[in-house]
Amino acid sequence: MKFRCLSIMAASLVLASCATLPRSAAAPAFYGEEDFAAVPKMDAHVHINIYDPAFLKLARDRGFAVLSINVDYPDFPALAEQAGVARRMKAAEPRLFDYATTFPMDGFGGAGWSDRTIAGIDAALAGGAVAVKIWKNVGMVARDTEGRRVFLDDPRFDPVIAHLAAAGVPLIAHQGEPRNCWLPLDRMTTLNDRNYYRDHPQYHMYLHPAEPSYEKLMEIRDRFVARHPDLAFDGAHLGSLEWSVDALAGFLDRHPGAVVDLAARMSNLQVQSQADRDKVRAFFIKYQDRLLYATDLTDNPPDDHAPAQNPPATGAFVAQAEAVWRADWRYLATPLVQHVDAIDADVAGLELPRTVIDKIYWSNARRFFRLSPDPAAVTGR
Repeated sequence: MKFRCLSIMAASLVLASCATLPRSAAAPAFYGEEDFAAVPKMDAHVHINIYDPAFLKLARDRGFAVLSINVDYPDFPALAEQAGVARRMKAAEPRLFDYATTFPMDGFGGAGWSDRTIAGIDAALAGGAVAVKIWKNVGMVARDTEGRRVFLDDPRFDPVIAHLAAAGVPLIAHQGEPRNCWLPLDRMTTLNDRNYYRDHPQYHMYLHPAEPSYEKLMEIRDRFVARHPDLAFDGAHLGSLEWSVDALAGFLDRHPGAVVDLAARMSNLQVQSQADRDKVRAFFIKYQDRLLYATDLTDNPPDDHAPAQNPPATGAFVAQAEAVWRADWRYLATPLVQHVDAIDADVAGLELPRTVIDKIYWSNARRFFRLSPDPAAVTGR
């Protein structure tokens, strides 16, 4: 019989000692790589902007529900087109496909903006949307009708936010960028960030010191969350605190009603687990009720003129989705070692307990977005 000793923070799992015991006696059950397709899962942050039955089939076959998020992003299709695709995908697979709406910033600060925005949100919710997204253009791009930069804590958002909170509608907020965006290339921690900002210097904030600092954007986001304690708040992309599980823990402690998703930031966690695997693993266990599995997978119409994405699209979306989903499962659910190109390193998995995986991959998102918690919604079993 094989024996092992698991080192787990006492604050997370109370163990009398780290005795050498059979696995079944020392800790909760774990999943293996072979369990991937059988376990109900939800990817709580994708962008499906093409009607794609092949992706729906992959999600169904691999046990995934998804939340597709509409975004006021100039390199995506028009908002009406995004919404139309989302409704069509939802109609094709109502059990496993849900979507979030958004709103444009055009005319912010002008007469009637709040009323128009609320009316647009309500129409989208009536059409099937389950949440609202606010993008990083707030804080980094958008300006009001007088030409002033708009930040998330602007009180002119308050009527819209109060409306969401009163209706129990979650807000997904992408604020800022990876902290790498404000660092010189040679100090960036992931190859995908380094390559992207090298090729797109217009987006590399280190080169634009007149633009808002990373610290300012995080302070503004924190003020916003504190000012709206009744709002269901999801900090996309690990709340742009991807560089430090300590900083992220501080945010979650200060804002006990907030959650964060993992979208497009797994490699940043892997940088940290390379340095201290136990620390990252303990973070996941301690905050197991506050983390939503997500990828940021993006399926857009081909456009030779659109700037490259980070990470770049492969041109084979279904295969890319399966590869990302399987690699993430291997890292979170198993102890297996895999090579991670984004950090050019072999990374050991965290082997999170089965109960933690079930929350991060399923029940947290289903609860937060007020969706059916029944696993049969995806697996049919």
